[in-house]
Amino acid sequence: MTWLASLEFGWFTIFVLLLVGYTILDGFDLGVGMLYLFSKKDEERRLLLNSIGPVWDGNEVWLVTAGGALFAGFPPIYATMLSSFYLPVMVLLGGLIFRAAAIEFRSKRPMPMWRWSWDVLFFFASLFISFSLGMILGNLIRGISLDAQGEFIGRTSDLFHPYAVGVGCFTIALFMMHGSLYLLLKTEGELHDQIRGRSYGCIIFFSICYCLVTMATLIYMPHMVEALQQRPVFFLVAIVNLLVVANIPREMYFGRDVRAFICSCLNMVCLLTLYAIGTYPIVVRGLSDPEKLSLTIYNSASSSLTLQILFLFALIGMPLVLAYTTAVYYIFRGKVRLDKHSY
Repeated sequence: MTWLASLEFGWFTIFVLLLVGYTILDGFDLGVGMLYLFSKKDEERRLLLNSIGPVWDGNEVWLVTAGGALFAGFPPIYATMLSSFYLPVMVLLGGLIFRAAAIEFRSKRPMPMWRWSWDVLFFFASLFISFSLGMILGNLIRGISLDAQGEFIGRTSDLFHPYAVGVGCFTIALFMMHGSLYLLLKTEGELHDQIRGRSYGCIIFFSICYCLVTMATLIYMPHMVEALQQRPVFFLVAIVNLLVVANIPREMYFGRDVRAFICSCLNMVCLLTLYAIGTYPIVVRGLSDPEKLSLTIYNSASSSLTLQILFLFALIGMPLVLAYTTAVYYIFRGKVRLDKHSY
């Protein structure tokens, strides 16, 4: 059985697709949260909050599903990641909890101090979630200290490597740009014009982080480009990624907000595809001896029977999730406006 037809590769592909779905959908939620405090008026903040109000909780389902796919398909990888990244995972979960509380409780009382407290919590929860996701990804690219049993033997401080911190900052910039472009689709009038001005700043911030992280990856993470050297066809993904990034400000200049947002989505697809290509078949890289200590999709996969059963569930479940997601976004399409049912 070739690597393209193996059950392990198929389930890994499903896992990556779930991550892509989460990144695109919850990415703009987190971006809106990090842009939230830039709006000074209560009505503007309510509009921003209601732009994601009908969809934010459904978007989180993709992360939960990705975690379940990892647990079911690659249990040793799941166990090693949660024990190795204990602090960032706890920060991530805490951020998800407090973000939900901030969204739900913020408008329960009219007092300014009450609303301001939840606004600040909403901002920092979105910031910490974004940074934690990026830092975990950065450490997976770089590698962590593992023993022969696949257990983490490093220190928590090792996770705050400059490269991992850089990827965390890059993720913040990526989500801020993505969120600003989403808000252009959901707002109108004076607020829309304000967000358009902020979106250019987000694009500049992202472009700087994009260049810095790309250079750092090429210089200090040579294993990420080995797959591109061995199979030059994959280099097309990098070219497409560069083109869609360059096209975002162009579409913004001509006022084509929908196209700019689509380019942002394609940018995320390309970035995660390049990550998957560069690390394959390794998921958790052993820092000291990658050949012997790394956890791959082949030495950490569940049994063939388990993967076959999982594929049956995926064939049933994924179309339902896609149908539900499509229906929700269709129902709540258009510009957001405040009414008595708004947050």
